[in-house]
Amino acid sequence: MSKTGAVPGRLGLGLLVALVVGSIIGSGIFGLPQNMAAGAGAGAILIGWTITGIGMLLLVRVYQMLSLRKPELDNGVYAYARALSGEYVGFNAAWGYWVSAWIGNVGYLVAAFGALGYFFPVFGTGNSPAAIAGASLVLWGIHFMVLRGIQGAAVLNAVVTAAKIVPLLLFIVLVAMAFQLDTFRLDFWGAAQLGSVLDQVKSTMLVTVWVFIGVEGASVYSARARKREDVGRATVIGFLVCLGLLMSVSLLSLGVFNQPTLAGLKNPSMAGVLESAVGTWGAVLIYVGLIVSVGGGFLAWMLLAAESLFTPAGGGVMPKWLAQPNDKGVPANALWLTNGMVQLFLVLTLFSKASYLALISLSTAMILLPYLFSAAYGISLAWRAEGPSEARHRSDLPIAALASVYCVWLLYAAGFKYLLLSALLYAPGVLLYAWAKRQRHERVFTAWEWAILAALLALAATAATLLALGRLGL
Repeated sequence: MSKTGAVPGRLGLGLLVALVVGSIIGSGIFGLPQNMAAGAGAGAILIGWTITGIGMLLLVRVYQMLSLRKPELDNGVYAYARALSGEYVGFNAAWGYWVSAWIGNVGYLVAAFGALGYFFPVFGTGNSPAAIAGASLVLWGIHFMVLRGIQGAAVLNAVVTAAKIVPLLLFIVLVAMAFQLDTFRLDFWGAAQLGSVLDQVKSTMLVTVWVFIGVEGASVYSARARKREDVGRATVIGFLVCLGLLMSVSLLSLGVFNQPTLAGLKNPSMAGVLESAVGTWGAVLIYVGLIVSVGGGFLAWMLLAAESLFTPAGGGVMPKWLAQPNDKGVPANALWLTNGMVQLFLVLTLFSKASYLALISLSTAMILLPYLFSAAYGISLAWRAEGPSEARHRSDLPIAALASVYCVWLLYAAGFKYLLLSALLYAPGVLLYAWAKRQRHERVFTAWEWAILAALLALAATAATLLALGRLGL
């Protein structure tokens, strides 16, 4: 170790920031104008962004605080939940994060080949047989590249992240030049059919959270950071960069098209907005940018998904074989399981025709509980004044408390449908957890954990029944 505390050969601040930005900026931003306008007017969208910006900033501060108070905890999303409420809760945080990651990657591939459909109609909207075949080739091509080393994959992610920022900055500049204040003000609080302002704000929540998922990326990779203090710095820097880009794209578009027109655009709606501002070449730029961006986001999330299994397996709450790296230090078995699930769901999209928006809504709902666990652990640490004295601040407790309130609000805004569907995906994880505990010759559940399992299985059974009756679905 060097005098500065850096560990050679690990991820520095720049690569950690790129991992955060790369995992946040994927496909979501390219459909953001239409996704937001579909259920809200400009005023409600502004309120939605204000809530999300403050709420996610609070969550970012929680992750920064936890990284400083508990630098010994690796893979924060899992470790913080485990430290808060025990091994089964920690397992569920890791499991939910993992499921969210690979479902999101299915959505990325559907979005990428939907964009290619602009140039090659055979790919359709991204879930045609040709698109699934192409997506499968991309999936396994990147899979074998990642197996050659995390460091190389992280460097590639940094290069791709820089490349995908360029079309976004061009969009912001060009659309700002075409912005019309009168258009932005038209039906500012939304037409009557959109419902109350509260309903409109709620409609923006899953979309805005989806586009920010990944803000915890540096925390997940904390074990591979060159310097622990870089984890918190990367989280804050990545968040601020992405907040500026996301808000600019969403709000400036409302000055080019009014809400009903914007809501009716085909996704990626950024293409329609820029085409209106500068002509056909603007749409081409956005489609190319989307393909590059999704490639980078897919790579970042493939890394995060594998890591979210690898660390818990090392801690004994996942089966031992998931903790086995290859000779390059890559969590190979975790990577194979992750991409096997992506492949399975890609094939299923042929039959279910699950839309991109439905996939990202489900992916978002899966990650809300891990976020809540992290915020609650922040309250616990601040209340008990744990951690080095230089890492403790008076503002830590109110920040963690408000972040927890924000997470609860998100669960409410997500709606009961996606909470039930997420319970259906959480429930099978118990088999993997029981397997890991049996390997260690330990009792599987405490009394408290039996209660959690019973509640989870009840929700999952309700979801399965409603699905069978055709009353619940994507």
